[in-house]
Amino acid sequence: MQEPILSTDTFILLSAILFIVGVLTTRFSNRLGVPSLILFMLVGMVMGSDVLGIIYFDNAALTQLIGVIALVIILFEGGLQTNWKDVRPVIVPSLSLATIGVLLTSGIVAGAAKMILGLDWLESILFGAIVGSTDAAAVFAVLKGQNISPKLGSTLEAESGSNDPMAVFLTVAMIELITVPEASIMSLIGDFFLQMGLGVLLGVIFGKIAIASLNSINLDSSGLYPVFATAFALLTYGITAFLNGSGLLAVYIAAILIGNAEIAYRHSIFRFSEGFAWMMQILMFVILGLLVFPSELFTPAILIQGILLSAILMLVARPVAVYLSTINMNFTNKERIFLSWAGLKGAVPVVLATFPLLAGIEGSHQIFNVVFFVVLTSALIQGATIPYAAAKLGLNGPKKTTPMQSLELISLGKADAEMIEYEIESDSAIIGKTLAHIPFPEGSLVNAIIRKGELIAPTGNTSIMSGDFLYILSARKNKAHLKKLLKEKAVYKQNVMDLK
Repeated sequence: MQEPILSTDTFILLSAILFIVGVLTTRFSNRLGVPSLILFMLVGMVMGSDVLGIIYFDNAALTQLIGVIALVIILFEGGLQTNWKDVRPVIVPSLSLATIGVLLTSGIVAGAAKMILGLDWLESILFGAIVGSTDAAAVFAVLKGQNISPKLGSTLEAESGSNDPMAVFLTVAMIELITVPEASIMSLIGDFFLQMGLGVLLGVIFGKIAIASLNSINLDSSGLYPVFATAFALLTYGITAFLNGSGLLAVYIAAILIGNAEIAYRHSIFRFSEGFAWMMQILMFVILGLLVFPSELFTPAILIQGILLSAILMLVARPVAVYLSTINMNFTNKERIFLSWAGLKGAVPVVLATFPLLAGIEGSHQIFNVVFFVVLTSALIQGATIPYAAAKLGLNGPKKTTPMQSLELISLGKADAEMIEYEIESDSAIIGKTLAHIPFPEGSLVNAIIRKGELIAPTGNTSIMSGDFLYILSARKNKAHLKKLLKEKAVYKQNVMDLK
């Protein structure tokens, strides 16, 4: 009886150490100019059998399971944070990059893999499919908090969120062509439209169901709402995948709908999802690092092959794909250069590289090691230089404003009320008015104002200024009325525009 207890205790201890080290590495990533995902993977590689020998791990099936669950959580959080107003103007180029761009990138890399790795054509195309897409986890992590042009940031986020399904489909399709002789390309094309169509349809359906459920259910604790929302993300993926649809696409679309809707306990759901996504990123990248054996990865053959394929991917395949898939789409050459350089690789290619391992395809270990090296190179070189590239190309956006403080509200239980956070925009109709003269809905109370990083205790004589962050306690039934009041624009500015 003692040994299983010790094994369990050891597992819990090692898990705690890995998460603590993973969290602490984020403190050093910005100072070192290295994306945190690289440090997470390095933690796994160091803890693995080839370096410190603390953990021996070679379970590709478990890695795939953890990776898919982590991607669902990361895509859900990314979708919640996606502002539809920013994404809508760039939805066409984003979808073009996510489909045509991935096909072009995969094709060019496949040709290079044929010559460099010595694989046959189907295996070469499989390699191209694995590394052909940008990675949502990597893009969301690197762009978060960066001062990038909203147009480019939205394009990259929408592309990375919607091209994972394309990469998964291409990878599974090529494995099927390799392992099932009677499989035909025409049947696979039909499967593609079925998967994507179901992904879109079920994503919209489950997104609307989740919104209605979150707003109608009255739970005893506000802490249950984020759990409820996350459960919908997993449910969306599970049912869509069960029906042979693209579960990842469905999760991303559902998350966008939820994130742009008026939902109860929005602040709690967003904060929980952000923390949970970070946790899954740490777990996923550490596990991926554990799966790799440095003694096999850093051999002369893998180094040479990986460097050549990384160079072709970053300097040839991705730029060609970006330029051809964004023709006549109102992008400047500088913007196309940035989109080309920001095509990050991350967890998705490594997770997809476990598919041929589990399928027993010849040369799968070579494919996995080269894919991992390509991901390391992309994340280390491209990920670390994205802010510099944006600044050098003059593509920085307006400085992002976020409140310096936040208010945490104890669960209101059955009180059916919540705390609303709102930033006052420069054209708001209530600027200059005192709180006493603003017709707030009955029962609404401004509890705090954050102005230029300082906390102001509001009174009836407090005037509202542009950039203020208001924290308002309101009954949920008055939320729509309150939002309408806060979003009302100043009349005099509209009159000036009319005169012009």
